[in-house]
Amino acid sequence: MGVGVPSNGMSGLLGLLRSLVVYYAIPWRWSRMRRFYRHFINSGDLSFDIGSHVGNRIHTWLSLGARVVAVEPQPSCAALLRAFYARNQRVTLVQAAVSDSGGHRVLHVSRRHPTLATVSARWVQRAADTPGFSHVEWDSTVRVPSLTLDQLIERHGQPAFIKVDVEGHEDRVVASLSRPVRALSFEYLPADLTVALACIDHLESLAEYRYNLSAAESMRLQFNNWLDAQTLRRHLSSLGAGTLSGDVYARIHSSSGLSVQNATNSSKVRRSSG
Repeated sequence: MGVGVPSNGMSGLLGLLRSLVVYYAIPWRWSRMRRFYRHFINSGDLSFDIGSHVGNRIHTWLSLGARVVAVEPQPSCAALLRAFYARNQRVTLVQAAVSDSGGHRVLHVSRRHPTLATVSARWVQRAADTPGFSHVEWDSTVRVPSLTLDQLIERHGQPAFIKVDVEGHEDRVVASLSRPVRALSFEYLPADLTVALACIDHLESLAEYRYNLSAAESMRLQFNNWLDAQTLRRHLSSLGAGTLSGDVYARIHSSSGLSVQNATNSSKVRRSSG
C-alpha cells in the first residue's frame, strides 16, 4: 500500500483482512451496489459516508461520479482509507466520530471485528444479549474527535445522500442534523429498534419522508412502494428479534413542500398541512 496501517496486533490485522475480503473481494457485489445506489446518487452529487470502515461505499460512489466526504474514527481503518483514497481529488477523508455534539468521544473497538467499532457504551452493554453479537468482544478503547452532521455540512456543503452506519449510535448522528437532506440511510436492528425509531422521529420533525428497507448487504429494496413513517414504524415493530438487521432508506416526499431537487438548498422545511 505504500503506507503503514496500524493493526492493533495480529488480531487487529486479521480483522482488517477479513473486512477487506468481505467488502472488496466479491466480484458481483460491485455491480449490484452500483445499480442500487443509482436510486440515490447522481454524477456530481456530494455524498457523506458516516462510518466508512474500509471504504467500499466510497469506491462505488466514485464510480457513479459522486464526490465523497468519508468519516471514519477508527485509526486502523482511517489509515487504510488514506492508503486507498488520499490522492483522489473527489474524496475528502475525515478521521472523527459523528454524534449530536462536537468535542471528543470514547470509541470502543473490537480488534477481531473492526466493523463493529462504536461510541455507544449502551450498545456495547446490550450486545451480549443481542442475537448475532454475543460473541463480539470490544477489547480496546481510543479517544477520538467528534463532529456533528451540521458541522460537516458547514465545512463541506449540503450532501445529496448520507449513509450512517455507526453501530447503535445512529440516532445521535441523525439528531445532529438540523435541516433536511434529499436522501439518507441508517441501520436498523430488530433486537433493539429504539435507535432506528428515534431516527425516524427526528427526520419527520425536519420534513416528510418516505422509507424503504434493505436487509443485510442485499443491496435490494424490500418494498415496491415506499412507506410513510407510521407504516414503517408498524412494520419494524412487527419484526422478531432474530430477524436480520439491515438499513432504512429515507427520501424526501415531494408533497411535503420540498422538491427532491431543491432539498439541497433548503435549511428548513415545514410539513405540509395535507
